[in-house]
Amino acid sequence: MGIELFEKALPILDTIEKNDFEAYFVGGSVRDYIMDRAVHDIDITTSATPDEIEDMFDHTIPIGREHGTVNVVYQGDNYEVTTFRAESDYVDHRRPSEVYFVRDLYKDVQRRDFTINAIAMDKNYKLYDYFEGQDDINHRLIRTVGDAQERFSEDALRILRGLRFQSQLDFIIDKMTYIAMQEQIEDIEHLSIERIVVELKKLISGQNVGESYSNLLTLGLFTHVPFFKDIDMNQVKIETPIRFEMWLAIIITKCQPQTSLSKLKISNKEKSDIQLYSKIMTVLPQINNKDDLKLCVYDYGKTNIQEVLNIQSILHANSLATASPLIINEQTINEIANQLPIQTRKDMNINGGDLLNHFQKKSGPWLKELLRKVEGAVVIGKVQNTKDEILKWVDDNVKI
Repeated sequence: MGIELFEKALPILDTIEKNDFEAYFVGGSVRDYIMDRAVHDIDITTSATPDEIEDMFDHTIPIGREHGTVNVVYQGDNYEVTTFRAESDYVDHRRPSEVYFVRDLYKDVQRRDFTINAIAMDKNYKLYDYFEGQDDINHRLIRTVGDAQERFSEDALRILRGLRFQSQLDFIIDKMTYIAMQEQIEDIEHLSIERIVVELKKLISGQNVGESYSNLLTLGLFTHVPFFKDIDMNQVKIETPIRFEMWLAIIITKCQPQTSLSKLKISNKEKSDIQLYSKIMTVLPQINNKDDLKLCVYDYGKTNIQEVLNIQSILHANSLATASPLIINEQTINEIANQLPIQTRKDMNINGGDLLNHFQKKSGPWLKELLRKVEGAVVIGKVQNTKDEILKWVDDNVKI
């Protein structure tokens, strides 16, 4: 799978080699090709320097020249081409103090994190595997290149990456690699929350998340991460893949943390989705009749409710029941959504100005409360969505 992506990139390797330099595919794309998994991104490593690469190709983007990476644009596609490099000692357990270019493929792959990611492949699909990465793939094993403690000391994110690969690939972690994870776990505190969140998003949605998540808890990783360290994460059980936002919603709903989502430095859209899913998780068990369900579908949307219903087994494992006296399933939600007389407040045939004129009162909190009552009455069918009918209903049923 994915051989067509390599085929499209072959002219880049050809061009580099015609200029008397070496060039190889490397990293996750080679690993996935060997495993017959879908290949998404092609990375190329070369003995040519960024200056030399820029001289060879008409269209390049210097996305990370200081680290040896140039983006080569070829036939509308972007390819990251990185010079063979070695690294000096790391600082802060996250970045090398110096990166220097080399002309030797072995020295380049020697600095990589895991053996399964340290395999190079030339244009003829010949593999260059100096650290028995193919054997580890065959044995479904995650093992560091060289000394595990040294690799994790260089960049503590590799601990989380190893657990992420365990989840995504359904591999097991090598014993010595796991021991080194235990010994270096506190170094996670040196990482930016942004880098951690990127890995957690991939890990939590992986096919083998149950084992990987269990390791997160056993290693005590969450006790070193902002937001999570203020929560008893042992309360939260995850055994099947789940979206990051839905996972956070479970945490908020079950644990009621006093800490803020802002510590995760995620987008406003993600924070909004998390809060929305948490509200749905809270409201669903409280639905006692069809009117309640109509309001729930109107307020939160059928798609969002269905997404919560789709993880009922995870909710039950976390003692967050979705059961109510009604049978709530996709068919029920769709039927109600299709029958709603309005989809948003903008669909109401009355507005705040109409109500102010009708009651000859100044605006205030009462108006917002009244609009919500009218909205709810229209949604559940207590009153028709016409201005005259709504004003009559308000006069008969609401004290102002």
